[in-house]
Amino acid sequence: MQANMKAKPHSCEVCGSSFALKSTLLNHRKTHTGDKPHSCEVCGSSFVRKSNMLRHIQTHTGEKPHFCDTCGSSFARKSHLLSHMKTHTGEKPHSCEVCGSSFAQKSTLLCHMKTHTGEKPHSCEVCGSSFAIKSSLLSHIKTHTGEKSHSCEVCGVSFAWKSGLLSHMKTHTGEKPHSCEVCGFSFARKSHLLHHMKTHTGEKPHSCEMCCSAFALKSTLLKHMTTHTGEKPHSCEVCGVSFAWKSSLLSHMKTHTGEKPHSCEVCGSSFARKSNLLSHMKTHTGEKPHSCEVCGSTFAWKSNLLSHMKTHTGEKPLSCGVCGSSFAWKSILLNHMKIHTRRP
Repeated sequence: MQANMKAKPHSCEVCGSSFALKSTLLNHRKTHTGDKPHSCEVCGSSFVRKSNMLRHIQTHTGEKPHFCDTCGSSFARKSHLLSHMKTHTGEKPHSCEVCGSSFAQKSTLLCHMKTHTGEKPHSCEVCGSSFAIKSSLLSHIKTHTGEKSHSCEVCGVSFAWKSGLLSHMKTHTGEKPHSCEVCGFSFARKSHLLHHMKTHTGEKPHSCEMCCSAFALKSTLLKHMTTHTGEKPHSCEVCGVSFAWKSSLLSHMKTHTGEKPHSCEVCGSSFARKSNLLSHMKTHTGEKPHSCEVCGSTFAWKSNLLSHMKTHTGEKPLSCGVCGSSFAWKSILLNHMKIHTRRP
């Protein structure tokens, strides 16, 4: 104890902490008094220590003097560089006592612990949503402000989050690192791969409360719901036609621009929509995946199967507005209408 007193002879009268240097004790006392004499001239933030203020200044100057020898990344603070180095060494010295997960940084461990405690101390002042991590709150705030600070240098599209920009960049590079182990399809985003996997498992967890139809993706369910509400919020600025889905509007716009970006590798025919190209390909492959359960006839397109089914059901949903005659198919109704329009 006496040896420690000699090594750290300067003691804090408030909490008893000891220091080797009197200057360190004086700085420490400010943590009790709340004194922050060092202010940033740019934003007005105040700090107990001058060294903390100097580090803060780098957030305004963009100065990053600490470089990683392995990958060349640069950092404003040496502590950030040291934390980064663990991504190369794989070192994870901080372990969770609850589940055993290991982390490179103690701060990451502390954030992880909140998944066990359920603690969400960071609340949004706008909508009241709570978050375990302050960074998640800051990201959430952008949904209210509309801030999109991350811009693509290739096409100029802006994103609220850096992760969104990084995912978007793959549309320019063509990178698709996430592959399906079942069929080999590759995807730019992991979320797209997870959605795709449901086509193999048949999982459809999202159900419509009105008609009980089930869907693999929540986004597909939301699109389906517009068939019940009749909502068509997406309007064409050229001709005024409205659509339930934005994707339908974008496809429609090609009828005005004449754009046909999807080409057949067999015969060179071009199409405005990828779905049309896929349908066209069946004319080359002879594929007829849609079968009639009544007579076994097969069809390349589902629409043809549905039309065929009317020969079995006798359904004639299309009526002539002049004489009331009913027809199963629109083409026959249109031919019939000619007998009314012919001149005597």
